[in-house]
Amino acid sequence: MNLLIFLGLALLALALIFTIFFKKTVIDRQIEKLTDLEDEVEKSKLKAKEILEEAEKDAVSKAKEIELKAKEKAYQIKEEVEKEARNLKNEIAQKEARIVKKEEILDGKIEKAENKSLELEKINNELEAKRKEIDELKVKQEEELSRVSELTKAEAREILLRKIREELTHDMAITIREFENKLDEEKEKISQKILSTAIGKAAADYVADATVSVINLPNDEMKGRIIGREGRNIRTIEALTGVDVIIDDTPEAVVLSCFDGVKREIARLTIEKLITDGRIHPGKIEEIVNKCRKEVEKEIVAAGEEALIELSIPSMHPEIIKTLGRLKYRTSYGQNVLTHSIEVAKIASTMAAEIGANVELAKRGGLLHDIGKVLINEIETSSAIVGGEFIRKFGEKQEVVNAVMAHHNEVEFETVEAILVQAADAVSASRPGARRETLTAYIKRLENLEEIANSFDGVESSFAIQAGRELRIVINPDKVSDDEATLMSREVAKKIENTMQYPGQIKVTILRETRAVEYAK
Repeated sequence: MNLLIFLGLALLALALIFTIFFKKTVIDRQIEKLTDLEDEVEKSKLKAKEILEEAEKDAVSKAKEIELKAKEKAYQIKEEVEKEARNLKNEIAQKEARIVKKEEILDGKIEKAENKSLELEKINNELEAKRKEIDELKVKQEEELSRVSELTKAEAREILLRKIREELTHDMAITIREFENKLDEEKEKISQKILSTAIGKAAADYVADATVSVINLPNDEMKGRIIGREGRNIRTIEALTGVDVIIDDTPEAVVLSCFDGVKREIARLTIEKLITDGRIHPGKIEEIVNKCRKEVEKEIVAAGEEALIELSIPSMHPEIIKTLGRLKYRTSYGQNVLTHSIEVAKIASTMAAEIGANVELAKRGGLLHDIGKVLINEIETSSAIVGGEFIRKFGEKQEVVNAVMAHHNEVEFETVEAILVQAADAVSASRPGARRETLTAYIKRLENLEEIANSFDGVESSFAIQAGRELRIVINPDKVSDDEATLMSREVAKKIENTMQYPGQIKVTILRETRAVEYAK
């Protein structure tokens, strides 16, 4: 029993020892595991610390990168904002400028409107005063009529209405006259433009021939040979050519005198050929005169044909061409008639083109308008009528004939082109330098113009310029107002028209100015 107890106790002790040993082993293993776990924890801590440090470094670099990107983005946004702000500022400035300009314009319009309003108010006040005056006058007239003539009210009313109607008619006439004056001014501007264009396109040269020709001789001995024995040579020349041969004391020169330019040209060529040939006797003179006459006739035809070519006129009767060429040897007031006719044709055609008239008709009429001056010595009548009848005989149209006949107002105008030919003739003949004028007469005319201007009160000085085509007057602004200056220009023009004779027209220009002068010391 005790043995069993002892065995039991021994077994129990063994079991206890075994259990303790097992637990110790487990505990040791647990301790080893715990130690290993602590090492791993320590390693993990170190690794975590390293990771944390790397993460911090990455975070710092990324933060710097993000900060740089953020700053760059912010700078870009700032630039865009500033750019938009500048654009907006410019737009605002432009809008403000436009608004200021509009305000200025609006202020000007408001000022004008106020001025007009004041003017209208003034006019209304004047009209109202006029109405009151008319009403008062009406009442007085009614009373006076009733008192004096013992008329009925209806009769007095009729008389009053008739008088008012007459006054209104007068006012209407004044208004119509004002419109007519404005229309005249516009017509003047348009006509001046057309005329200036026409003149500018037809600036022709002038040959101022005289009624004499001078032939230079190689020596004075030649004078005796031209006179011949007992004057037979000079008498033969004068008889065959119809020219007066004047041989005087002028050294080495012979003068030919004749109003017929063709005859004078034949005589000139004859004497020159005789001098060149050296044989001077009646038989030779007759031979050379005939030869020179044929040469001059050829030159006449050539001159007429050259005029047609210059003006691009396609065709014309040979007799008309020949007669037209003779105008080359004829002058009017020192103006070569053929050159003048060509210029008239150019001016008339240009004016016709400007107003839409028949250019070819105006050109043809202008060229032929003075053709009668060649025939006037043969027929004692108007050159315009003679010229018209002459070209009618050789097939020219009635419109051209009328333009030639009407340019001196012998017949009525039938076409607009005929009026243009007359205007072109006046322009060509009257513009400065076209016709000869003696120096004394020219200076006298300028002096008369300035004397007329100086005769008016308030004139300080006057100047005749543009060859007497314009008179400029400087007036004292303290003595003459703007309205008075306008009236003075009209009065000066009227006085010139009534007291002087002159070609074309004279423009009167009045200058009025106020000057303020001070000296810096």
